Amino acid sequence: MIHQRIKAGAGAAFVFFAAAAAGGSTSAIADDPTKTLLNASYDVSRELYKDVNEAFIADWKKKTGETVVINQSHGGSTKQALAVANGLEADVVTFNQAPDIDVLVKPGLVSADWRKAFPNDAAPYTTTTVFLVRKGNPKGIKDWDDLAKPGIGVIVPNPKTSGNGRYTYLAAWGYGLKKSGSDAGAKEFVSKLFANVPVLDGGGRGATTTFTQRDTGDVLVTFENEAKLIGKELGEDKFDVVYPSQSVIAEPPVAIVNTVVDKHGNRKLAEAYLNFLYSPEGQAIIAKHGLRPRNADVLKANAAQFPPIETFRVEDLLSGWDAVKKQHFADGAIYDQITVKQ
Repeated sequence: MIHQRIKAGAGAAFVFFAAAAAGGSTSAIADDPTKTLLNASYDVSRELYKDVNEAFIADWKKKTGETVVINQSHGGSTKQALAVANGLEADVVTFNQAPDIDVLVKPGLVSADWRKAFPNDAAPYTTTTVFLVRKGNPKGIKDWDDLAKPGIGVIVPNPKTSGNGRYTYLAAWGYGLKKSGSDAGAKEFVSKLFANVPVLDGGGRGATTTFTQRDTGDVLVTFENEAKLIGKELGEDKFDVVYPSQSVIAEPPVAIVNTVVDKHGNRKLAEAYLNFLYSPEGQAIIAKHGLRPRNADVLKANAAQFPPIETFRVEDLLSGWDAVKKQHFADGAIYDQITVKQ
C-alpha cells in the first residue's frame, strides 16, 4: 500500500493506492492504467474501504477476468466535496452527508437524482453519534447534558469542514430542541457545549488524534464505528464507549461523478463498485467495521454489536439538509453566531 499526500482544491487529502490483487505489487498501477477507479471518501472510512477494495477487486476479477486498481482519497467530507468540485478526478464519492454530494450537482458533476441511483437513497449503511471517554469514565459522562457542564473538555471536528462534526452539532441541537421545546433553548444548550471545545480539528480522524494521542479533552464525540475502531486499535483498556439517550442517525451516501467516469470510460466499473457495497459480502464488511448494514439478515447476525439507541433523522426533526444549511451553517448563521461569541 502506497500513501501519497496530494493537493486537491480545498486542501491536501490522503490518497491510498490499493494493489490490484491481494498481496500483489503496487507496480500494477503503472502496468495497467486502463482499469483504475478513484473513490473520494470521508476522513474515518480508510479502514472500511481498504477491506471493501480488496474484496471488490477479487470479486471483479472472478466475474470479468479483469484486473482493476482502486485508489482512495480521504479527508473531511466537506473538504473532499470541494476538492472534487475543484478538480480532483474521483470516479465515485462516498461521503458522510448528503449536502456534500449536493454540492457536486450544480456544476454538473453528479446527477440531480443521485439518491435514486442506488437503494436506500444511495446510503448503503448508517451510523450514529456517540461518546468516547477515558477508561472508567472519570468525569461521569452519561448524556448530552454532561457535555455542557463547566470543566468538561469536548473534542469534536469542525462542523464547517467535517460531516462528522456537523452530525455532532446537529445531534446536540436535536437533544436541546427536544428537551427545551424551542430553538432558543437548543441554541443556548449548544452554545454551552461548544464553549467546552478547546480545539476544532478539520476532520474526524484529526479529532481522534487530539483526544487519544495528545491526551486532550474528557470526551470525544464521534461516529459509533470510529469509537469502536479506537478501542480495537489503541486498547479497550484505555477507553469506554457511552451511548447517549438519543442521537442523530447518519446515512452516508454514495454517488457516481458523471464527468469523470465518462472521461475515464469507467461507468460500468463505478456502478459495480458502489453496488458491491449493498451485496451480502459488502454488507458483512460494513458490519465488521462497526457500521450498521442495511441488509436485514446481516444486521440481525451482528445485532450484539449495535445497541439500540433512539435516533432522529435530519429530514424529520430539522426540516432537511437545505433548511439546516441555511439556518445553521451558512455564513453568519447560528453556528457562526455561537462560535463568534466564544
